[in-house]
Formats: sequence, structure tokens, C-alpha cells
Amino acid sequence: MAGYGPAPPMSVEQIVQQAENFEYNPLVPFKHWSRSAGTLLKEAEIYENEGNEQQAYLLLFRHARLILDKLPTHLEAGSARNEIVLQHLRKDVLRNFPKLEALKPRINKRHDRYQRLLKERAQAKAVSSQPSAAARRGSAEAANERHHTNFLSDPALGSGVEALAAGDNRDLAVQLAHDEIRRRAGARKAARQASLSEGEEQEGRTAGLWADWEDNLSKNDQGLDRERLSKQMHNVGLQVNGSKAETYQYANSRVSSEDHGTHFQYPSIPHQRAHAQWKSSLPPPDAALDITSGSQVQPPPPLRPPKQSDSYADNQYPPRRPGKEEIPRTQTPPQAQPMSSAPHDLKPTTYTFKPAAYLENGTPLRTIWLPPGLRHRFLSVALPNTRANLETCGILCGTLISNALFISKLVIPEQESTSDTCEMLNESDFFDYVDGEDLMVLGWIHTHPTQTCFMSSRDLHTHCGYQVMMPESVAIVCAPSKGDWGVFRLTDPPGMKSILNCTQSGLFHPHAESNIYTDALRPGHVYEAKGLRCLGTDA
Repeated sequence: MAGYGPAPPMSVEQIVQQAENFEYNPLVPFKHWSRSAGTLLKEAEIYENEGNEQQAYLLLFRHARLILDKLPTHLEAGSARNEIVLQHLRKDVLRNFPKLEALKPRINKRHDRYQRLLKERAQAKAVSSQPSAAARRGSAEAANERHHTNFLSDPALGSGVEALAAGDNRDLAVQLAHDEIRRRAGARKAARQASLSEGEEQEGRTAGLWADWEDNLSKNDQGLDRERLSKQMHNVGLQVNGSKAETYQYANSRVSSEDHGTHFQYPSIPHQRAHAQWKSSLPPPDAALDITSGSQVQPPPPLRPPKQSDSYADNQYPPRRPGKEEIPRTQTPPQAQPMSSAPHDLKPTTYTFKPAAYLENGTPLRTIWLPPGLRHRFLSVALPNTRANLETCGILCGTLISNALFISKLVIPEQESTSDTCEMLNESDFFDYVDGEDLMVLGWIHTHPTQTCFMSSRDLHTHCGYQVMMPESVAIVCAPSKGDWGVFRLTDPPGMKSILNCTQSGLFHPHAESNIYTDALRPGHVYEAKGLRCLGTDA
């Protein structure tokens, strides 16, 4: 069970085993892991609201394991700022203990009932298979059918949701997204009008998802167990309450930077400067744009405060863009049902989208729904920079609905650009906006004003920061001078591990692997859906 569709009921012990199975890399910056922790809580809440208590429990336990067991050993955990962040994250764990305790008996009860059902079905099958029981075979088969029906309809025994293939249900996905996003926006508005405090509103939010981390557990983490985690949880409670915690030695000591040598530094966010040329290309700050229709709508977020050149060596060419699988000309995409035929008042708890694709290591990827007009609107916003031979970037934000990821907002952050780079500024303001709007980051989009459509080494390192937190994250590259664009992700393996372990310095450098990234659209886990709306705003 990885949150990718209906699953048979599991015991708490089985869920905990899966919760512990994620790969923690200490070379990933502390800020990325702390952001992942917050997203895990949002993910758990939305799965719980959609009736998937198993996945909610898994994510809450994984959150506790990350905060209490992993992050204290991070190289950057000792800084004054990160110590404060870690203290707040520990308080989040304490607040979630009652929920874990409340979910545990319900999950075990559901698992026990499921096991009894399996046993009854096995006994009925054994009776019906006996030669002397021919007269009773019909009634036994009827009983089996009734048991199967009960499993599908009883929420205590089965998921009771309909699994959908993304390619065959585009119109339903669009209507489902519009209805649910509208409902959540109304809930946020009502909460604010009721003058709830920010903390109270946060507790009542239903928000998006990064993703489930189901990579292989590293060998250095295999000795960690639940008993140790429980002791750490107990100690955290004492620490937060001002009591003296019991002394506990970590089995894995803090990783020394000398063990890894120099590694790639993710782009830092410098202090705000004046960027008159970029600012002139932004749309009016008081107008959000419907990317599909181009019409102006009232922006939901409050107004936000306002927001070098290297190239490849002469003898070095950009890496070759990986090829796409040819789609037979005779093959036509499945025709979606017209919107009028889709049921009204759709509920996310009724449906779940099947995995749309898989990583190279076999991990399933959830569907990302992309508004077809998003890139056209982005290019129009970026046009002044493109004419000046400056890159432009935007952040793809959205939410999780019925086990699929919907891009619902394009955010243009404060940034500074050159002909070959684009860097977001004032990162904290951006994440404040994302948190306030219950959004999750699904990837990014940027231009190559004069170059072709490919992922440079700088792009690969930047995107690694997105994909390490969510395997489904994508990078959209637009090459307006070539009339080309693409949607990409790092391969895993070998791309992710290659970039994470890269120790080369400099903005642009070659990598040995030839298949370090791949297309995520046609084929892939990204689907375009005509009619899917997406708002544009600057943060």
C-alpha cells in the first residue's frame, strides 16, 4: 500500500513496516526535509478525509520517524535556525499522537474483520469442492458472492471506491477537480470570515500531497526499530514540556561532511535586490489570470510583498535530449465521455485514479493533470524576458484529489535571471503563500530563450530538489525560439542517485549517465485535460 489505489485492510504492524521503508539522504538540504515533513501532514489529512485511514496512519508515523529519528542527525540540524525549526516539528509530532492512537484500534478492527471474511470464504470454498456436497455447492457459491459484495461495499472491509484509468476519464477528472477545488476554497473563505486564528485554520485544512517515498531503505538505517522511535517520542514529550529527557544514544551518529567531500550546493536565495527589467514583465499584481480562458478573475491570495551568466564551454555541447517512444499513427487516444454525461456533485471518496506510470525501480507514479493552456500563458508572461534573452521560471502548484495530482495554479515568484539561469528569491514568502492557500508544489516551468529544449546540468540539480520530495514532480522546459517544449523527470535509477552524489563544481558540467532524465508526457504520468482551469499569480 502506497496510497496509489484501493488496498486490502492491513494491520497496524504491517502499516508501520511500510512507513519505515523510505530512503533518507543526509546530503539533501535540511530545508527540503522540513518542507517534506509539512507536506506529509497535509497528505495524511487529505487521505483521512477521503476515508483512507491506512494511508493517513502510514504518513503520520513516517512523519514522526523523519522528525524524531532522522532530522536530528542531519549535518545542518545544529544551526540556530534549524534547531528552532526542529523544535516546532517535534510539537507537530506530539499533536498527532492522539490521532495515531485513535486510528490504531479502527485499523486493527477492520483488518481482523477482513481476515475473518477470508477464512469464511476459504471454508465455504472447501465445502463446495467436496464431491458429497454437490447439493450444497450452489448455496456455498451464493454465499461467496455475498461475501465479495460485502467486501466491496462495507467501508470496514474494503475501500468501496472505483479505480479509474486517467486516459479514459479526462472529463470526469476535470469536473472532479473543479468541484473539489471550489469546495475547498469555500471552506477556506468561511474559516477566514469566522475569524479563526491561523493555527486553528491550519488544523482544519484539507490540502495537497507530495508523495509517498517507497524507495529501498538504505543499509545504514536497517537497524532502527519501532521501540527506539517510541522512546524518542517519549523523550520529545518531556523536552517540549520542559522536563529532563532520558539520555539516548543514536545508533547512527551524525554524518560528517568529511565523509562525503564537496557536494553540489543547491542554489541559495540571496537578499532581495532591484530587478526593474523583470518586474516590468509581470502582470498587474491585483489580477489573477485564468490560463485556460485568459479572462481576469478575482485573485484568492492576499497581495504579497514585491519580489549570473555562464554557458557551456566552446568545446562542450548540451546533453542529447532523450528520445520518446513512437506512438503508432493508427492509435487514437481514447474518447472521453462528454461533460454532460459525468455525474454531478462528484465526491473524491468515490473514485481513485490508478498509477499512470512507474519509475525505473518499479515505484508507481500518480497521475499529474496539466492544463493545456498553462504553457501558452506562461510564455506570454515571460515574453519581455525572452526578448531580452533572459530566462523566466514559474512554480507549478496544485493539490491532491482522488489519488491524482492537479496543477491548479502557476505562481511567478520573485526571481533574478540571466541568459542561462533563473533563480527564485525570497523563498520564505513563496512558501508562506503556498501554505496559506493549501497548495503543494508539483514542479516548475522555465524558458530557454535561445537554446533548445533539454535539461541542462543546472536544471538537473535544481529539479532534484523537487523530485527528492515527490517522485511525481516535473520540470517543464519551453524553448520559444525553437517552437518546442517538454515535460521531464529524473530517472530513478540512475538519474536521481547520480545527481544526489554529484560532487562536480560549477554551474554547468557533464554527467556520465546518458539516460539521466526522461519524458514524463507521451508516454508518462502527465496528462493534459482540456477544460482544466489554472490561475496565475505572483507571490
